[in-house]
Amino acid sequence: MIRDARAFWLRSPGVGELRSVTVPAPGPDEVLVRSVFSGVSRGTETLVFTGNVPQSQFAAMRAPFQEGDFPAPVKYGYLNVGVVEAGPPALRGRTVFCLYPHQSAYVVPAAAVTPVPDGVPAARAVLAGTVETAVNALWDAAPLVGDRVSVVGGGMVGCSVAALLARFPGVRVELVDADPARAVVAAALGVDFAVPAAATGGRDLVVHASATGAGLQRSLDLLAPEGTVVELSWYGDRPVQVSLGGAFHSGRLTVRSSQVGTVSPARASRRSFADRLALALELLADPAFDALLTGRSRFAELPDVFDRLAAGSLPALCHLITYDGE
Repeated sequence: MIRDARAFWLRSPGVGELRSVTVPAPGPDEVLVRSVFSGVSRGTETLVFTGNVPQSQFAAMRAPFQEGDFPAPVKYGYLNVGVVEAGPPALRGRTVFCLYPHQSAYVVPAAAVTPVPDGVPAARAVLAGTVETAVNALWDAAPLVGDRVSVVGGGMVGCSVAALLARFPGVRVELVDADPARAVVAAALGVDFAVPAAATGGRDLVVHASATGAGLQRSLDLLAPEGTVVELSWYGDRPVQVSLGGAFHSGRLTVRSSQVGTVSPARASRRSFADRLALALELLADPAFDALLTGRSRFAELPDVFDRLAAGSLPALCHLITYDGE
């Protein structure tokens, strides 16, 4: 069984195109997946689209099934949900999540797909990779019952972190973003909202995900003494400047990085990558996550979608790509 498909490629920085590809027949331990949805991870994928991945991070930034190399030409992406059309009987016909780029059909090892639980709609399941990042961040952050927590940056990752924190007993969560319209999303997630100037101080923990120096500085400013900022932002090749005077030393403040490329040291001895992703999919049974799906376009429109996302004319958290009829 060999079939034709189409894939999104970055031909050169800022220029995307759809290419015809031939999908081979799956081997004994492989699956053929027909894409139903994919999601555009706006922050990271826009950096890739504009060619702003630092050369020093080319290896670290590779997606699991990436083809080509940074800055371009490259096939990049990692939020795909599809249906298994051929493969092991236990997977045949199942809706699965895979860290695969934007492509209408593909073949991968059977171990590379994770079945979507029955209670999770296929469209919502594209968020699995982002919720997995949030799970890892909270393993790193280790919030305690009753903590006062802010999430600075209301993008996909920040909102996913806020949604999970809202489930912690006694934890009061405030989502902080420069866009007042994010208040609607915060309400849907069950957390408080503030613009940066009005954000509540004295926080035990701040998770920073705005990818701006101003956001990181505000995160530090919001901490109580001995508080911690968990830094989730990806800045690409942009320098970041913050002030480490004032209360930084006297308050014994901490900035800690968190990155999804490795399982948090707090759980690495007991949880695998597969465990972490399966947990993320289970958590997506909560319909509150639908607030993160802020638009949809057909696969044929994907080059234009990336143009508009990069230009800022298409506001989005997770933009959904549909493959029905392509």
